[in-house]
Amino acid sequence: MTQFDETPLYQDGGGTFGLRAVDPEKDAELVAAWMNDPEVSPYWELDGPVERIAAHLWTQVESGYSTPYLGCVDGTPMSYWELYRADLDPLSRYYRARPRDAGVHVLLGPPAYRGRGLGPVLLRAVTDWQLRTDPYAERVVAEPDVRNIRSVRAFERAGFRVASYLELPEKRAALMFRGRTE
Repeated sequence: MTQFDETPLYQDGGGTFGLRAVDPEKDAELVAAWMNDPEVSPYWELDGPVERIAAHLWTQVESGYSTPYLGCVDGTPMSYWELYRADLDPLSRYYRARPRDAGVHVLLGPPAYRGRGLGPVLLRAVTDWQLRTDPYAERVVAEPDVRNIRSVRAFERAGFRVASYLELPEKRAALMFRGRTE
């Protein structure tokens, strides 16, 4: 995955949004705080000690197909992103993956950023960037937990459409796609 090069992905009166690659050693504590939030933990299932999050972040970095990022507004971290090659991910065993399918997971960290309509805007900006940086990717895949209605709606508002529902080992998911034309 291409690293963010300091070009803003989104800008409005609330600030400039961009991505920076996660440093598992430096960022684990912050991401762990977000993962331990009671509004987040039922869906991500990564709550627990900082060491657990650090191990997860290292797994992402070392996977060869996934890159974890922090989304920042004016340099302040406010979201966690996993941008990945869905066709290389274990998810590809559960749907008809196309070559170069991109994938996205997102978590808006501090509660102050949730429920303001920011999720769809940032999802659109980030997935536009994914499709721009990989001209061979035809679509972006997401599979939010069906219980997380706010997340599913945010993906829909960002242009994703539900294709089916998946029974994954850890959750029942809405399999969603956003193509280049959406």
